[in-house]
Amino acid sequence: MTVSRTICLGFLALIAAGTLLLMMPFSTSDGNGSDLVTALFSSTSAACVTGLSVVDVGKYYSFWGQLFILLLMQVGGLGYMTSTTFLLLLLRRRFSLQDKMAIQQSLDLPGMGGGLDLVRSIIVTTLLFESVGVLLLMLVFVPDYGFNYGLWLAIFHSVSAFTNGSYSLFSNSFMDYARSPILNFTITGLIILGGIGYQVIVELLVWLRDRLTRKSTCTVFGLNFKIVVSTTFFLLVFGTLSLLVAECYNPDTFGPLNWQQKLMAAWFHACAARTSGFNTVDIGKMHQASLFIIIGLMFVGGGPGSMAGGIKITSFRVLLSCRDAVLRGREEVLCYQRKIPTALILRAVAVTVGSGILVAGATAIIALSDLNLFFLQILFEVTSAFGTVGYSTGITANLSILSKLTLIATMYAGRVGVLLVMSAFGAESKPSDIRYPESNLLVG
Repeated sequence: MTVSRTICLGFLALIAAGTLLLMMPFSTSDGNGSDLVTALFSSTSAACVTGLSVVDVGKYYSFWGQLFILLLMQVGGLGYMTSTTFLLLLLRRRFSLQDKMAIQQSLDLPGMGGGLDLVRSIIVTTLLFESVGVLLLMLVFVPDYGFNYGLWLAIFHSVSAFTNGSYSLFSNSFMDYARSPILNFTITGLIILGGIGYQVIVELLVWLRDRLTRKSTCTVFGLNFKIVVSTTFFLLVFGTLSLLVAECYNPDTFGPLNWQQKLMAAWFHACAARTSGFNTVDIGKMHQASLFIIIGLMFVGGGPGSMAGGIKITSFRVLLSCRDAVLRGREEVLCYQRKIPTALILRAVAVTVGSGILVAGATAIIALSDLNLFFLQILFEVTSAFGTVGYSTGITANLSILSKLTLIATMYAGRVGVLLVMSAFGAESKPSDIRYPESNLLVG
């Protein structure tokens, strides 16, 4: 039982438990329970914090079913190892070397030191941000639905936004609140914090603490912080401006809104497209150019060690740095005046290539299974599943069983990680001291 197998099987166990709970009669509104494929799809989507659904969650599931989905999003968003570690901390159990290695791998830490302290910080910051989200969303939902149901809506959507779970209890997501600044900026704030990575949040909190206490020491941000923050800023600005230009005069999306609301809607979907699939306009009525832009944002995803999917911002930035190194004739890859190790470059390439093969393969399977669908719709759906985003053009519920099972596998691989799945269920790698001769090859 290797570390990678422990993490992969832990997620499978979580999905299996959620499937059984969602199949119970008390989990559905009609009291008849859910069929296996629907329950499995919903459980996988919630545990992998994706948000794709074949049913209307707010109407199909009862309060207990919605509660199970919320718990699956919370545990799945934190990660199997983080949730397990927190449970073991409560039980005051001593951690073995393998436990610490699993924490390191699941959180993308450079070493095994400080993993337990980071887990404690993760739990505290999660509860803090979700609580603030609940208070702000209550200002929106309580006046419309009363205190009790408004509180439940605030809790569910705060957890769903911060964990990037993307599930909504409304049939049309947040389309009825497209003009609400409180909801738009609260949800996008939670999405960004949930998708930027806990290491970045911890560094930012330490910097704020030093500034508030007026410490004389100068805080030096790490390379991971610089790459994630700068690239996130670039992608958000690029996504906002691109969607604003593409959808500005579309009468079915941004057209009826004034200019301030159009800018707010473009910002909302640029944030959500990278990691969380909430929407305030009908995604299925967007122009093809907008769908293609969103596909690119979904494929890149969020920060490492976060609740987001995709190839991750750091992999994307490393590949861009490789391009710059080639264009400038350098033999080493630099980023912010730091040399990127060869092992990280190989990992970024492997993640990107493996993810591309997964998306292409799943797209081909669904295209052969559902011949009546357009290629862009299928690619959009598969990329959304891989990036654990949850955006859909409206084809999810009408897919064949084979296509639904393909999306389930894609969501699982996208959340756990393509390389982790391959190492867990493939042959174990063995170190070798053999060195082979170097040879030139024509490339490009």
